[in-house]
Amino acid sequence: MNIKTEVNIGGLELQNPVIAASGTFGFGREYGEYIDLNSLGAISVKGLTLRPREGNLPPRIAETPSGILNSVGLQNPGVHAFIQEEIPFLRRYRCKIIANVAGSTVEEYEEMAEILSSADIDAIELNLSCPNVKAGCAAFGTSAAMIKEVTRRVKNKYNGPLFVKLTPNVTSISELALAAEEGGADAVSLINTLLGMAIDIHTRRPILANNTGGLSGPAIKPVALRMVNEVYRTVKIPIIGMGGISTGDDAIEFLLAGASAIMVGTASFVNPRACLDVFDDVLAYMKNYNIRDIASLTGSLRLN
Repeated sequence: MNIKTEVNIGGLELQNPVIAASGTFGFGREYGEYIDLNSLGAISVKGLTLRPREGNLPPRIAETPSGILNSVGLQNPGVHAFIQEEIPFLRRYRCKIIANVAGSTVEEYEEMAEILSSADIDAIELNLSCPNVKAGCAAFGTSAAMIKEVTRRVKNKYNGPLFVKLTPNVTSISELALAAEEGGADAVSLINTLLGMAIDIHTRRPILANNTGGLSGPAIKPVALRMVNEVYRTVKIPIIGMGGISTGDDAIEFLLAGASAIMVGTASFVNPRACLDVFDDVLAYMKNYNIRDIASLTGSLRLN
């Protein structure tokens, strides 16, 4: 049976809908020793900033039931080093390159978009969970007005597909998704991590040096699924779903809920082949149910 696995995400053509999530896959070098990167739909690279960042002090990772907390703090070599050193490596493979970018001000986002507009990438994913220095360190991603403004201004600087990654640490994620759409986003990706804490009862201190961190892994999947379905019923642009995906069944759930593509993150820490195993399981599901086009699964959930 011929199965069509290609999907179009806001103008970005992918050979399949499985994307390695930002922050968990680096720039693909380490995982390339274990898997064929050609088999991925895309890699959303480690979050980039205008200048190099060392990240937060350790401890930066804490295990939790069915997940992990992280407060790595966007450690990265900076956008210029990414262009010079990492893009040539990634271009050895046919998977698409999504640059995940973060900034402290709207102007930083604009500058990075302008720099990346002449770089050999396929799309930008805006990480808007960072504090806005000019707005008293409030996170961009918690304000619909700020999301719309940043998206609009970045869109004026970058002509390629633009995705906006949404934080779940808000009252209404559908309101934020709508703001991203109104600002010109070609797709939204959700969810980013949930804010959490782990405590050492012997020292009576938080385990993470930063006190709190982002919770990811299977523990957040039910929240992520609900939010993806809520956003699917609100916006017209495509959704990239993520949050606790570690099996093909998980991926199918996200597609049914409304995602057009999915990202695999924390599962790759446990199983370097997670992205490929997820895709193999999705194909098996499609063959079992005689589904010929993977895009037909998107949003086919039957609500009670």
